[in-house]
Amino acid sequence: MRSLFFARRLRPLALIFAVCVMPVQLASQPSHGIAMYGAPALPHDFVSLPYANPDAPKGGRISFGEVGSFDSLNPHIRKGSVPWQLRSLAYESLMGRSYGEPFTLYGLLAESVETDPNRTWVEFTLRKEASFSDGSPVTVEDVIWSYETLGTVGHPRYRGLWAKIETIEATGPRSVRITFNEANRELALIAGLRPILKKAQWQGKDFANSTLDEIPISSSPYVISDVDPGRSLTLRRNPEYWGKNVPFRRGTMNLDEIRMEFYGDSAVLFEAFKAGELNMMRENNAEKWETQYNFPAAERGDVIKSAIPHQRPTGMTGFVMNTRRAPFDDWRVRDAMIHAFNFEFINDTLTGGRQPRISSYFSNSVLGLQEGAATGKVAELLAPYAPDLLPGAMNGYTLPVADGSARNRKNIRAAMKLLQDAGYSVQDGKMIGPGGKQLSFEVLLRQGNQENQAIMDIYGQALERLGIAVQISATDDAQYTERTATYDFDMTYYRIGLSLSPGNEQMLYWGREGVDTPGRRNWMGMDVPAAEAMVDAILGATSQEDFIAASRALDRILISGRYFIPLYQWPYSNVAHAKQLRFPETLPIYGDWLGFLPGVWWWQDN
Repeated sequence: MRSLFFARRLRPLALIFAVCVMPVQLASQPSHGIAMYGAPALPHDFVSLPYANPDAPKGGRISFGEVGSFDSLNPHIRKGSVPWQLRSLAYESLMGRSYGEPFTLYGLLAESVETDPNRTWVEFTLRKEASFSDGSPVTVEDVIWSYETLGTVGHPRYRGLWAKIETIEATGPRSVRITFNEANRELALIAGLRPILKKAQWQGKDFANSTLDEIPISSSPYVISDVDPGRSLTLRRNPEYWGKNVPFRRGTMNLDEIRMEFYGDSAVLFEAFKAGELNMMRENNAEKWETQYNFPAAERGDVIKSAIPHQRPTGMTGFVMNTRRAPFDDWRVRDAMIHAFNFEFINDTLTGGRQPRISSYFSNSVLGLQEGAATGKVAELLAPYAPDLLPGAMNGYTLPVADGSARNRKNIRAAMKLLQDAGYSVQDGKMIGPGGKQLSFEVLLRQGNQENQAIMDIYGQALERLGIAVQISATDDAQYTERTATYDFDMTYYRIGLSLSPGNEQMLYWGREGVDTPGRRNWMGMDVPAAEAMVDAILGATSQEDFIAASRALDRILISGRYFIPLYQWPYSNVAHAKQLRFPETLPIYGDWLGFLPGVWWWQDN
């Protein structure tokens, strides 16, 4: 059994930022790509993405498992539970994102992109050869219909862009222009990433309520070949795929078959992998990675362990508290919950203490907050909002650290003090609030996640010592999806992935519209004008210095808001896989992220 680590092959992020933050080009002319700042790193005649192998052989298969189930094949609507990989595997967009740069797009369905210096509009020209899996061409009519449909009846994540579009119109047989109604330089890039659907497939059908009844017709290299509802899904590489010679696609989508198997819990999934029913598995538990991957196939070398590093922000993974309802509408209660959470003991118990904790939303990257009080441009950005910010935003915030013992006495005392400050007191062993009722809340978990259940079992004991009543509810996928989409929870597990180029999507995460609008990513229900102002500053930044300062200021607001009980960070991905599954030596700065696995992997028998 061997473990592979490829840190030396990551492209230096500082160099990439320098390339992508060059002065904005003033000329308006069609281009092969578009970057958030400056010019794309790859020339117009590039052969392939730098982290793809253009000579990779075609063939083989990958099979991986998921905990849960699915009841829909439409990832573009709020209804239903969908295999999350379908959005990237079964659909294509006008442009494709390179994960070797912070935020740069290259032509995919579109052969070129054009915009004015201020990016008030963007125009895409379709490739002549672009076609759907049924052989019909991708048309401008399909493009316009896709934007309108997604923006009006699609998932809420698509509606933000639609609200910012003034007009969308054909400007030629293969070209479409989108004009925006606000100054926002990122919109041109976001527009290039919308999935393009086949209009004719959905004529006379209820797009917003589709489930398993419609197999998508798309332009992707893969088509869905087999569906066992709720249990498995198989995609096959389309031998007639139109874009095999497009530079963005060379060396990608190499595997003939992609199979997803669904299991009731993570333990059963792992046993299936050990038995060879699956040939790839990501492992998020460092202790398990070190101690339980010694089964026969791994010992024989048939299964290889690969540790894949990255330079993207940690994002936030942990237990989110819903501020829309008591008791978590009081930041002191949230702070008490964070103090009562004995991370050091839990980490030692479940991972052998091997995984570091997430310290902020953009940690592990140049965008993360710096220790201590805010200074320079960060302080200037926050100053107008300082009176309304929570303690720690201006002067510095760090998570409480326990001594590693099971009792966590110091932090439990701090939690008790915070609850007392919020008007609670212990009476007959119960934490009683100002209204005379015991402090209680529900923790909503997805059925089958044994690690989260184990964490909550330990955490629950600490809360009981504080006199807090906790109900842990594990629900199936459909109920979990519906409850979280409508914010019907007190506390639940949540993971927010953040990129090296935060932008408009940040409003979906932290914006006030997500407080009441179902289906947004603002699960915590935060309504903080300062956070929205920092997102505006990010979007309006025209220099690397301003962009980084605004991101660091936002990070301070988020972590000091005490919305999450943070868990582990993964500065690399642990991937166990069949020895025949290979990936390039040159890695994207995003590491094991969208577009990497299975995107640039291939099968090789020797």
